Amino acid sequence: MSGARSDAALHQAFVSVRSRVQPVGAGVLITQSLVLTCAHVVNSALDRDRFTQAVPDRNQVVRLRMPHVSAGQEFHGRVVPEMWRPPRARRSGPAQPPPPGTLPYYGDLAVLELDLPAPTGAEPAPFLAHRDGGEVLALWTSGHELPTVRAVPRVSSVPWIALDVVGGRVAKGFSGGPLWDRERQAVVGVVVAEHGVGDARTTDATRADHDGHPKPSAVLQTMYAIGLPTIESELPELPPVAVPMAARGRQQLLAALEQLLPNPQWVAECTRWLSTRLGRATGDTAVTDPARLVGLAMGVRRGIPELLDVVRTHLSGRVPSADPYGTPGWAQLLRVARVVSPREILTLRQQRDLTGLLAHCRTTDPASLLRSVLPYADELPAVSSPAHAMEVLEGYEAPAGQPMPPLLQGAVRVSLAEREGGAHPSDDLDAWVEMAAARFGIPLAGVEQFRADVAAEERVPARADAGRRPHAPRVQVELLPAAPGNRFTYQIWVWTDGGRHDVVLAQDTEVSSHHVVESIRHVLRTEVEEHPETALVEYFVASAWLRLEVDTWQCHENGHDGAFLPGITRRVVLRSSQRTRETYAGWKRRTKALAASPHLVLDERSADPAVAQAVLEINPDAGVVIVCCDRQRQSSVLQQCIQAGVHTVLWHRHGDGEDIAAELVNLVEGVDHHGIPEAVRMERAKALACPETPVHHGRQLSLLHDGPDHRPPPLAPDAWTLTHP
Repeated sequence: MSGARSDAALHQAFVSVRSRVQPVGAGVLITQSLVLTCAHVVNSALDRDRFTQAVPDRNQVVRLRMPHVSAGQEFHGRVVPEMWRPPRARRSGPAQPPPPGTLPYYGDLAVLELDLPAPTGAEPAPFLAHRDGGEVLALWTSGHELPTVRAVPRVSSVPWIALDVVGGRVAKGFSGGPLWDRERQAVVGVVVAEHGVGDARTTDATRADHDGHPKPSAVLQTMYAIGLPTIESELPELPPVAVPMAARGRQQLLAALEQLLPNPQWVAECTRWLSTRLGRATGDTAVTDPARLVGLAMGVRRGIPELLDVVRTHLSGRVPSADPYGTPGWAQLLRVARVVSPREILTLRQQRDLTGLLAHCRTTDPASLLRSVLPYADELPAVSSPAHAMEVLEGYEAPAGQPMPPLLQGAVRVSLAEREGGAHPSDDLDAWVEMAAARFGIPLAGVEQFRADVAAEERVPARADAGRRPHAPRVQVELLPAAPGNRFTYQIWVWTDGGRHDVVLAQDTEVSSHHVVESIRHVLRTEVEEHPETALVEYFVASAWLRLEVDTWQCHENGHDGAFLPGITRRVVLRSSQRTRETYAGWKRRTKALAASPHLVLDERSADPAVAQAVLEINPDAGVVIVCCDRQRQSSVLQQCIQAGVHTVLWHRHGDGEDIAAELVNLVEGVDHHGIPEAVRMERAKALACPETPVHHGRQLSLLHDGPDHRPPPLAPDAWTLTHP
């Protein structure tokens, strides 16, 4: 393995999980006696179905090896009952296993307790939250340095991280193993599944771990992992994980602590309290060395906020004023703590309490929350939930003159937004904010004043929004065609205005378009709560398949309902699943100019891709493009539009010429961008209603509609697309 010496921490923490005869998965050491892995790996090791829900009996032993530390030695582990999270279909509600082939699902985590502590040479793995971009590694259970898999994180969403495999191949035995960020020398997730596209059959690591059948070769692979925030949310009883030791600020922290804790007995008392909170042994119970106290705090996740809380509690019972915030050196300790741990201000308990409350929130839009709290930030990351937004806010300092840190500002805004839905969780969120503010030294009067200011600020928009009709629900189909384009695998999501965004159906064997439409109809009937405005059907497809005639697909007469034609019965739009980060700048610029920008026509003169690219570059604000060229050249022109960040492309699959171009220009003239899908649906209906006019431009009319309200499936390829309407 390239750079193997620098990956010593990965090897020291890597664990192979075995059945009676062979490896079935992997795990990662998180303390000297606990191993984190996937629940389906444990099920396979115990010869159970991979989705079995019942907690394994404590008498059932899981065989483990640590191939990089003690290759020939076998260890025994037993499932910790309170940290057993079997795979389940939904985020909350009754526990039931996911349907076969479903990606993603929830849970699938387990913690094993070793009968004996890990041997000399084994060390708990350092963890960090994943970030987009940098390459990561996954290690095979054989214990050899090869094969490994190299992958690039694509997007993080609830509940998984999606990664593009760029080197090697995911195979049986990767599940449960650590996903290693070599640049930051930390574990950023636990491998859970994979999705291969080549012969259009979907496979996952969980299935291979159970039955051991060889998987079909795939041209493209996506690997999935469970990231640290999800692990912490699923396993609130988990001890704080280790983090890479940082050198910055260490000496300043020591100096501040020596000023605040001049008595060696005070140091020993704080060390004992902190080690108990963090679930870490200190060895000598009478440690009086401040360096040991600092090392203990810096070595685990959220250790610095825990240290501050321990010292504050200690000082409140020792200093004459009983007010640690007036103690000399306290302000210096707070300042240095932000240097050492710039993105963490909550203790583990505070963070878990907040995450638990946010799981009940249904009204808050996380992207809007970030914009409200951080209007001065140039670039904000895509966030998938209120808890994710809070994690981002925790890393920001309060602006000058504002005593409330952005994290508490966000919690107050969430509480106010959720107030109309009932007392819980708003009352509990208010109580949490007041307790956290007291810990940060913020007066209660300051919290109440900020809450009143935000409430007054929200009253005017609330009146202006009164009577707003809800957005129509969306049925989102991630379509994976197999050449030559008449057989498909797919997954279907449902997105609603109420905050739901779940995968509801998966098809991992090839079927016809008729089967796809039947599944869409089934989802519309069983999963979508209809609003006065009909649901929108969105197909997410790769650019090579944009010319599929999905708007003409139908399922035949079925009982009293008659035939179902999505392109006429429902609005149908195509959306690209292969936009890249390079297109984001163009997409963002065209979004701002969308309301006033003129339409652009790419006709036969622009059929050459280079010419189309040049025309798009000299029209940087055009958000609606009409393609009217020879059908053999349409694919390359569509690709240029996607790369340029164009929102909407309207084209006629089987026609070109000036007459067609003029008709399509008239169709969109004066129509609001959001109304274009409905205008196109009506033209298709008019064409079908006039069988005597076979040349009506509504026939073979197609629409690519990647508008500002683009909301793809949770594991769509690009992080920037995770925006909210």
